[in-house]
Amino acid sequence: MSLITPDFGLFFWMAVVFLCVLAILWKAGFPVIIKMVNERKEYIDNSLRKAQEATERLANIEKEGEAILQEAREKNAQLIKEAKQTHDAIVAKAEDDARESANKLLADAKAQIEAEKAAAIREIRSQVAELSVQIAEKVVRQNLSDDKSQMQLIDRLLDEVSVEK
Repeated sequence: MSLITPDFGLFFWMAVVFLCVLAILWKAGFPVIIKMVNERKEYIDNSLRKAQEATERLANIEKEGEAILQEAREKNAQLIKEAKQTHDAIVAKAEDDARESANKLLADAKAQIEAEKAAAIREIRSQVAELSVQIAEKVVRQNLSDDKSQMQLIDRLLDEVSVEK
């Protein structure tokens, strides 16, 4: 017997055993192996599909996030613009109110000054009238025959009035 070339009997029985094992594997083993390979292929395909869907969802979420950020930026800019407009309106109203108050105070002060001026003029007129009456009364009481004595009397009366006031 040679180690390199087997006998025909050994070769025959080895072929029969091989064909039996192959038949058993063909009937029982290969369908299970093929089923397991197909299940594994389906699992991998499903995992790839789910990964693709997750990638697409992530891209959509990123787009939505950017859209939300952009919208928030626009709302922020709008709020800032509205706040600035409100601020400007309040400042303008306050300035108008201040001008109006200042004008009113100025008008009131002018009216008061005019009233005091008119009162002072009335008082001066009444004093002048009173002085005139007093001078006339004193002139009439005294019998004055010449201009010189009248002038002396007027000067003396004016000095008296100046001293009294």
